[in-house]
Amino acid sequence: MSDALRDPVDHRYVPGHGDERYAVSAYDLDLLYVPETNRLSGIALISVRAERRLPNLVLDLHHRLRVDKVLVDGKRPARFTHKRDHLVVTLRQPLAAGDEVEVRVGYSGAPRTMPGLDGDAGWEELTDGSIVASQPHGAPSWFPCNDRPSDKASYRFEVTVPTGYAVVANGVPGRSRRSASTVTFTFEQAEPMATYLASVHVGRVAVHDEPDAPVHVVSSRELADQARHALRRQPEMLALFEDRFGPYPFAAGYTTVVTDDDLEIPLEAQALSIFGANFMSDDWDAQRLVAHELSHQWFGNSLTLQHWNDIWLHEGFACYAEWMWSEHLGDRTADEWARHHHARLAELPQDLVLADPGPDLMFDDRVYKRGALAVHSLRLTLGDDAFFGLLRDWTDRFRHGSVRTIDLEDLISERTDHEGSDLLGPWLRRPELPDLP
Repeated sequence: MSDALRDPVDHRYVPGHGDERYAVSAYDLDLLYVPETNRLSGIALISVRAERRLPNLVLDLHHRLRVDKVLVDGKRPARFTHKRDHLVVTLRQPLAAGDEVEVRVGYSGAPRTMPGLDGDAGWEELTDGSIVASQPHGAPSWFPCNDRPSDKASYRFEVTVPTGYAVVANGVPGRSRRSASTVTFTFEQAEPMATYLASVHVGRVAVHDEPDAPVHVVSSRELADQARHALRRQPEMLALFEDRFGPYPFAAGYTTVVTDDDLEIPLEAQALSIFGANFMSDDWDAQRLVAHELSHQWFGNSLTLQHWNDIWLHEGFACYAEWMWSEHLGDRTADEWARHHHARLAELPQDLVLADPGPDLMFDDRVYKRGALAVHSLRLTLGDDAFFGLLRDWTDRFRHGSVRTIDLEDLISERTDHEGSDLLGPWLRRPELPDLP
C-alpha cells in the first residue's frame, strides 16, 4: 500500500479510496446475484493504463467479498493480497507509464454497504431485491475498482438473476438470455462514468416507457399506476432542461426506478435514478426531487467533479434546477426561492466554505442551497441570455468529462465581461453569506 498514490483532497473526504498511479478505461462486470441469500459472484475485467511506473496495482474492494482468483493479461501475478478493503496485486514486472494491461478478478460473497466519514454507502438489500447507492464511497461494496471520481470509464454489465426477477443497470440494454431457472441481462454504458455512479437494481419489476420521450419508469406492477402518475411530467422536465442546459447527454435515455420499499432519499446514478415508493406523490417536496435527480444527468453525471471538495458543482446546480422547474410551472420564481432560502441561510451558522465544506458537511443542506444561490447570483449579474448561454457552453465543453470550480470560473471570464473568481469567490471561498445582487 505504500506505493499507492492518493489524491490529498479526495483522501480527506473518502480516505483510502482511489489510486492516481493508474487509470481505468473500461470495466466489464459479469455478475450472478441470488436475492434470497444476498449472494453475489462476479468476474471483473478491468482495462488498466499505467500513468507512471507501477510495481503493483491497488484496487478498492470491500473486505466482505472474497477474492478467488486474479489474472493479469491472462497470467497469474507475482502475488495478491486482499486486506482492509484493498486488493493489492503485485505484478511480475513493473509497468511503465503508458503500459496497458487487462486485470481479471474473480470474487464472491454477501455484499453490504461500506462505512465512510459521511455514513454507509453501496449495495443495499431490499425486501425482495437490491439497489446500489454508492455516493461517494460505495462502489467497492460490489466490484473491484479504482474508486476516485476523476477516473471515468466505459462499462459493460452482464447480470444473471433467478427467473422472475429483472435487472436495471446503467447504459443501453441488450437482449436478455433465459435458461430453465435464470435470466441474464446485459447493459452497455459507452459514455465515461465515475465508479460511484455505477448501479444495479434487482427486483420483480416491469418497464413502463413514456411515448415519444426517452424516459422510462421501472416499478412493480402494484406501483405502476402510482409511479406513472407521479412521474408523468418528466418528459416536460426533460424538454425544459434540454432547452436550458443543452442536449440530454446519454444514449440510454433516462430511467427512473421506483422501489416498493420506502427510501430515505432518492438515489443518483448515471442515466437513472432510484426513488422509494414514499416519493410517488404530487407534493412539491416530492416533485422538486424528481427535477433534482433528472438535472444530475448534466450536473454530476456528464460533468463530474474531479475532486470531492467541489460537490457544490453537482448539488448547487441540481437545487437550482428545482427552482427553475417551479418557475416553469408558474409557481414561485427562481428569484423568490432564492430570496426565501437566502433569508433562512442568514439565520444559520456562517461556518461553511462552499468550495471545500469538508467530509462532515459535504451533503449538508447549506451546500445545496448556498450552491444554488451562487448560481442564481450569476444569473442576476449576467442576465438570462448570457447566463443560459453560459450553462450550455459549460455542459458542452466538458461533456462526459471531469470538472473543477476553476474550470467554471475560467469559462465565465472567457465568455463574459466579468472575472469568474470575482463573481463566485465570495460565495465559494468565504464562510460569510454574501448579499444577493
